[in-house]
Amino acid sequence: MEDLKRMAVFAAVVQAGSMTAAARQLGMTPSAVSQHIRQLERQAGVTLLHRSTRQIALSDAGQRFYVQCATLADAAQRARAELVAERQQPSGELRLSAPVGFARHAAPALGAWLARFPQLRLGLLLDDATIDLIQARVDVALRFGHLPDSTWVARKLASTPNWLCAAPRWVAAQPQPLQHPEQLSSAHWLALHRSGDALRTLQWRHRGTQALYSLQLMPHLHSNHQMAVQELCEAGLGVALLSAIDVADRVRDGHLVRLLPDWEMGLLDIWAVTPQRDAQPAKVRQAIAELQAYFAQLDGTLR
Repeated sequence: MEDLKRMAVFAAVVQAGSMTAAARQLGMTPSAVSQHIRQLERQAGVTLLHRSTRQIALSDAGQRFYVQCATLADAAQRARAELVAERQQPSGELRLSAPVGFARHAAPALGAWLARFPQLRLGLLLDDATIDLIQARVDVALRFGHLPDSTWVARKLASTPNWLCAAPRWVAAQPQPLQHPEQLSSAHWLALHRSGDALRTLQWRHRGTQALYSLQLMPHLHSNHQMAVQELCEAGLGVALLSAIDVADRVRDGHLVRLLPDWEMGLLDIWAVTPQRDAQPAKVRQAIAELQAYFAQLDGTLR
């Protein structure tokens, strides 16, 4: 690596016309520049520059050597320019991982942005299981809920309330109107679960009285995909705890009914997770900004 630095210094001296001028450009002292040139000549065993008090001149060997050094310096400059461009304008491939349910949001969230930058490609990795960012070469991961401790960097994009939902046919089949969570103790529950059957504890807080209620249950049906749980719920097979961001439109259109709206069931935070904080390329910074703007205007999210 030291040889590469000396070659870059040599090219700068030739292009600047003197060691003093090259030193100013490189932020070095003239003596340090001279030392690099002398070291190159000692290693090669040939004279590269003829020096006088007023000027320098290339030897024959120096002329041939300069051509290669100049090529090296130009390549380094182009590489730096590529990094600057990457920092300023999105390009290449953006690898985004998200839960399966994000599929319906991908186009409205990122479509217009992608259209503005045709040189940018999107790799969308959809999986309700947690993906390792480094192994999958992920630039940005959308995560929901509580984040475990890690070395990743997380930026909160929005929050969405948890809603208890059921299909209209399920509501119509109940013997009496639902007024309290205790009435759901014997209901058929549908749940997202990735590791087999397990007891779950749900907690409610009444919006007006602040009364608390908790219920421990065993899901009758569970799936490792949130969208599957929602489909089972819409089919009338039971009740499910779903995020408002996923079902606000389904409730509005009458495909689902929000149960016990006076009882709150907590919030689900939405995060953008990246492998590192510093030196984010433009594609990552702009993608996060686009996602945050999208969630800010979406039904079912809290700003």
